[in-house]
Amino acid sequence: MVLPFDILEYHQRLQKTKKRMAEQGIDVLLITDPANMNYLSGYDAWSFYVHQMLVIIVDEPQPLWIGRYQDANGARVTTWIYDENVIAYPDYYVHSDVYHPMDFMADILLQIGQGKRKIGVEMDHYYFTAKALERLKRGLPNATFEDATLLVNGVRIVKSDQEIEYMRRAAQIADLAMTKGVESIYPGVRECDTAAEIYYHMVRGTSEFGGEYPAIVPLLPTGDHTSIPHLTWSDRPFVKGNAVIIELAGCYKRYHVPLARTVSIGEPNEKMKQVAPVVLEGIQNVLEFAKPGVTCGELEEVWRKSIKKHGFEKEARLGYSVGLNYPPDWGEHTASIRRGDPTVLEPNMTFHLIPALWFDTDGIEISETFKVTESGSERFTTYPQELIIRDHMDLSGQIS
Repeated sequence: MVLPFDILEYHQRLQKTKKRMAEQGIDVLLITDPANMNYLSGYDAWSFYVHQMLVIIVDEPQPLWIGRYQDANGARVTTWIYDENVIAYPDYYVHSDVYHPMDFMADILLQIGQGKRKIGVEMDHYYFTAKALERLKRGLPNATFEDATLLVNGVRIVKSDQEIEYMRRAAQIADLAMTKGVESIYPGVRECDTAAEIYYHMVRGTSEFGGEYPAIVPLLPTGDHTSIPHLTWSDRPFVKGNAVIIELAGCYKRYHVPLARTVSIGEPNEKMKQVAPVVLEGIQNVLEFAKPGVTCGELEEVWRKSIKKHGFEKEARLGYSVGLNYPPDWGEHTASIRRGDPTVLEPNMTFHLIPALWFDTDGIEISETFKVTESGSERFTTYPQELIIRDHMDLSGQIS
């Protein structure tokens, strides 16, 4: 299998990670976040529902992959790691109330002389449990454990040119999926039919390259539910006069470019007519202000002042770093565009800017994913930045 990046890039990522390990006094880093495993090794499989890890030892040139026996060939095929550094545990460790994969992994670390070292673990993410940490500590009683949750995530925040190219392809898929999704919306069509149309084009991609499953399913709150940002779809039909929010992402080589738009089925109500220009003005102000040297907190301040003059406020953050990921989230969990975030923008940082406004019974989302350039910012997608109005004619010539 051809790796998505040159092996030199993987080595550079590994060296940057080891530098951060040394700065934090960490000798051994146990990586269990599948995005971080992919970033450093290339490993790519739907195996993250069982315990697996990538072991980085600060004074060893090669990582170790430790995971389920039936997934070991996947590690040999999708990574640059030597075959002898792929270590598999037998299946009786899987979902057992007696055995635990971390017992096996702790024993491996003992066998290779790492039992008394300072070990970093990713304590706060979806794939590492309280029991996993407990069993590691029990199996490695002489080790010292440190929280290294965002150590690799911090390396990932600035993208290489190849990563940016993959995000450009993801953006083309996002544009296509949004176009087809919006075209499918009219009264009588079920929400699930639009979701299926979006999914089809997210996976099919373009004639030049295909897409992949996104880390988050298409979000499709409709009508009164547009005030609730993270609803998916139902089998209810669309109704004239309702609004629909579509939030999706194109995904290529696990790199995501999210995109959100709001659709009015027929003439939008007065509130939506009032709010849409405020959101669009705020987006433009933020994108024009974004450039190297500006902080995420300063970006949020530009947005806050932009909407405040129209009498609006937003409680939630404005956006977040985005790129490589696996379910259940496409965000990188590092920088957030919100008040007080000190992260300084650098070229090739990438963010999902989602300046949505939600109210008691409705809401509006128009989002952009952008990269920081040498002198400013640049959108990834080209989809029209506007409130979309869908008017349809039935066979009698009447608006339906």
